[in-house]
Amino acid sequence: MEKIQMKTPLVEMDGDEMTRILWKMIKDDLLTPYIDLKTEYYDLGLKHRDETNDQVTRDSAEAAMKYGVAVKCATITPNAARVREYNLKEMWKSPNGTIRAMLDGTVFRTPILVKGIDPVVKCWKKPITIARHAYGDVYRNVEMRVPKAGKVELVYTSDDGTITKKELVHQFDGPGVVQGTHNLDQSITSFAKSCFEFALSRKEDLWFATKDTISKTYDHRFKDIFQEMYDTQYKYKFKAAGITYFYTLIDDAVARIMKSEGGFIWACKNYDGDVMSDMLSSAFGSLAMMTSVLVSPHGYYEYEAAHGTVQRHYYKYLKGEKTSTNSVATIFAWTGALRKRGELDAIPELVRFADKLEEATIATIESGKMTGDLARITSLPNAESLDSEAFILAIRDTLEKIL
Repeated sequence: MEKIQMKTPLVEMDGDEMTRILWKMIKDDLLTPYIDLKTEYYDLGLKHRDETNDQVTRDSAEAAMKYGVAVKCATITPNAARVREYNLKEMWKSPNGTIRAMLDGTVFRTPILVKGIDPVVKCWKKPITIARHAYGDVYRNVEMRVPKAGKVELVYTSDDGTITKKELVHQFDGPGVVQGTHNLDQSITSFAKSCFEFALSRKEDLWFATKDTISKTYDHRFKDIFQEMYDTQYKYKFKAAGITYFYTLIDDAVARIMKSEGGFIWACKNYDGDVMSDMLSSAFGSLAMMTSVLVSPHGYYEYEAAHGTVQRHYYKYLKGEKTSTNSVATIFAWTGALRKRGELDAIPELVRFADKLEEATIATIESGKMTGDLARITSLPNAESLDSEAFILAIRDTLEKIL
């Protein structure tokens, strides 16, 4: 077949370890044979981030804002051990955190459902999408070790010096720890807008949950902004679309979700979304079977896998050993970005190709050919566990038949 032509480049953000190996396999075997792939490439591998003092991460986010659509490989967020392993100049921040802050986006994560990979929660029949606020809370915190008895206060002083507010955090009678977190009305408003717009685009109910009964100022601000936006901008749009907006406490939301059939979007604050997306992915089958897209209210989209760099498999790969690494989420990151690029640039052939590649991926698994993580949990009889490359080649065989 003639290669599909692209008009506008995708912003391509390469990554680390085993996912970097899969990234190249996917491009070589599943994309470039069919698409005249145009990308603006940024190497977000840890070594290159260190060489550029992390400027490459900021440059990639700027490019995403310029071109509108990006696709990102999983990357390492270094801890002390990684600093030693890679001989880094410093413990660089999470690339995801930097990009999310610059794009002012909300992360939406949705399980990929396939026959034979059954949710642990038996009543779940449809995907549950987690919408995670991608700014503030513990991820932008400041912390202090309190060495001995003393007083810790929260102090606000306006820039012009006319307002000063002070609250006692705690009167310590001995050593302890203290933490300060913050958020911004602007960021919460962007989060709410992205959630309401995403729900409308999917025609799915939107849930939002915090703990405003305990956090009567911080969490309550989230609740108020969501409710005000719904009442003034989205109430009638939701009614026309036949969907609802529902607010409840975070613990009540967890209890309700365990007895629901799914099929809705669950908006969470940053930390809640981080934890609950992993819980949902594991309960639905695997973190490698979950799509992830950062949606900005300014019209930017960044697609990525929901999981990490699969360090353990990478070390096996370096020894020349076979690995059976699940590439589905990374494939779906590419298909999501290609589909959005096709929609924005009015290239229906590109949209159809993205649909067909996803169809081929799911059909390959449902035929019994899958990676080891899925073979261990599938209810399909006689499942065949394939190595990393063989699985991608099996998808290509299925894709050739579909095309």
